[in-house]
Amino acid sequence: MKILVVGGGGREHAIVRALACSNDTEIFSVMAKQNPGISALARDTRLCRETDISRIIAYALESGAEYAFIGPESPLEAGIVDQLEAVNINCVGPTQAAARIETDKAFCRDMMELYNIDGCPKYRVFHNRADAISFIYDHGGDLAIKPIGLTGGKGVRIMGEQVDQEGAVAYVKSLAGGVVLEERLIGEEFTLQAFVDGNHLIPMPLVQDHKRAFEGDTGPNTGGMGSYSMPDHMLPFVSDADYKKALAIMKSTVAALERTGHPYKGILYGQFMNTAGGPKVIEFNARFGDPEAMNVLPLLSSNLADIVIGITEGSLSVTDVTFEQKATVCKYIVPSGYPDSPHPGDPITIKSPEGALVYYANVGEQQGRLSTLTSRTLAFVGIGPTLEEAERIAEKSASAVTGRVRYRRDIGTRALLEQRINHMRELR
Repeated sequence: MKILVVGGGGREHAIVRALACSNDTEIFSVMAKQNPGISALARDTRLCRETDISRIIAYALESGAEYAFIGPESPLEAGIVDQLEAVNINCVGPTQAAARIETDKAFCRDMMELYNIDGCPKYRVFHNRADAISFIYDHGGDLAIKPIGLTGGKGVRIMGEQVDQEGAVAYVKSLAGGVVLEERLIGEEFTLQAFVDGNHLIPMPLVQDHKRAFEGDTGPNTGGMGSYSMPDHMLPFVSDADYKKALAIMKSTVAALERTGHPYKGILYGQFMNTAGGPKVIEFNARFGDPEAMNVLPLLSSNLADIVIGITEGSLSVTDVTFEQKATVCKYIVPSGYPDSPHPGDPITIKSPEGALVYYANVGEQQGRLSTLTSRTLAFVGIGPTLEEAERIAEKSASAVTGRVRYRRDIGTRALLEQRINHMRELR
């Protein structure tokens, strides 16, 4: 089986590592910058922009790839799946139209409203900047301000928390396109990811990501500073009823996309806010989360290559997907100044991970020496029978990295988890 993986970040390294567990799988890779972890596992790599569809297709045909696994969102928005499937290469990833569940926030909300999908917050879509600004002045309360298009997980501003009313207006004025204004959701976030073959949806363990740059959930939003999952694949502040509701929302979303004439195949990522009234949808992503992929894929005890076939053939079964009953903690190392003014080119040294998995993300390598670039550098994932053991493993490896880098030491700690539990208890 020859499979092409598009993308060169930590998420794609996790995908490649999981695929490499299958002895009869040959992996080819396309990425914008060399990823040392992917290069070590792939039979061959090609460097090019991940939205340069014509070059990617030419390489896929040249390598004889039968399947493609699309990691990031930007090539999905550019229609890479449509064009790969036109040359008979089956894809794990939705078509351009189905990917609008992520790439067009207005489409997502309008679809949820049209098909009466649960968990949709109150919202308004504005394509006229002046109308959006008038609404902000008239509303007077807390709002989530979301650019309609892709923002790399960093585009949302919360009025009443991150910016005041004038700051919200200034942000809307700075946007090139339309904006969705939503009610601000209060609660605890969690992520539910699933394999989808167009009809069947198979869930993965729940994960909680940490977007804020600094410890104590302070500072600006980032692409994700780290994440954790529990041995029972649940989260202690998510009840069985909450989970069932979130899963039903995911299934309803897949059914709605099928009804629009755009069946969804690939990875569906649901980011939820668990509120006093149950889960509400913050957003959907049309691919694995980064870092959440690094929590779930190392636990996968099934063959990912077989799951790829099931997704593309529409024959995925719950018996095809099993996960180990263990906890995971992921801690991302980031360059000095990240996210606002990351400093590239600083040398870093990694000591032996001592039980942790290391995933390379945005990292430079010359003659075996690693250096920072301008985004998240690399991640350490600890796996253990308990959260405490998984956190200990991740922390030991992360703390041993030397260089002008930092990470959040509090991710995966029992103290931070207790804060989440107590917050949810207070809300309810």
